[in-house]
Amino acid sequence: MGRFAAAALISFLLPLLAPAQDPVFRSEVNLVRLIVTVKDAHGGLVTDLASDDFSIFDNGVKQTVSVFERRTEQPLSVSLLIDTSGSTGIDLRQEVDSVLHFVTALFREGNPNDAASLYSFDTDVTLHSSFTRRIPRLEHELQDLRSEAGTSMYDAIWLAARDLEGREGRHIMVIVTDGDDTTSSKDFKAALEAAQRSEVSVYPVVIVPISNPAGRNIGGEHALITIAQYTGGRTFQPANGAELEKAFADLVHELRTQYMVGYYPKNIPPTDNRFHTTAVKLARPGLRAIARTGYYGIADR
Repeated sequence: MGRFAAAALISFLLPLLAPAQDPVFRSEVNLVRLIVTVKDAHGGLVTDLASDDFSIFDNGVKQTVSVFERRTEQPLSVSLLIDTSGSTGIDLRQEVDSVLHFVTALFREGNPNDAASLYSFDTDVTLHSSFTRRIPRLEHELQDLRSEAGTSMYDAIWLAARDLEGREGRHIMVIVTDGDDTTSSKDFKAALEAAQRSEVSVYPVVIVPISNPAGRNIGGEHALITIAQYTGGRTFQPANGAELEKAFADLVHELRTQYMVGYYPKNIPPTDNRFHTTAVKLARPGLRAIARTGYYGIADR
């Protein structure tokens, strides 16, 4: 065998004779952002915490806080879902006026990129305005709402959540309804999953027309309360009038006093479930953190 042929053979054989190395697996790790509202024992908003006051857990594993914002100014994308079913007809005008006051107050201050979209739902779900800051446009569409039969609330949540996916900043969904659902093709589970996938905080404003539980859809109200809890939102149950106006004023205040806590998931045990549970714990006793309870994604292993 010639000298050059022998050298080529050795070059070919050396990698085969080298010790085997463990394969290297790489995964894309995205920043997980949790929007957190903190309240004290009396329900008051707490706004003076630092990053060290927060402990974040992903599937039970403590994480390192990489990004922290107090009173975050991340832009708001707010989807307004208005129940226009027959059961809301009497109070619809007052609800519309309160929603308009809410949007006006929301845009008065905060991030200049804040925007709102408007849906109505009865038997059908109708998108009246895509995301905009133009209050006259929203006012025109709100004033044109009319009551019809049927209530496709879960369909509305599902569709609005999909439209929020990919938008920059915080995702908020405000649902003004009496809590009933009678005509949706989607169910509670599908609506909740869509909300979780779009990382939206759901704020139901459940108008209680009567106080006697025997005459109300308690099941629908409980479903909305659960969606709010799982997504880091809050449920309001005002009567119409002054209580409704206060509910929207409180919501504006809450959105302006939220924390943003971000982390890159690390050391998460392998699991077949793409849904990761998250938990926020606070160092200061007597405080309560409100945030979404999980996200869909792939974490670093």
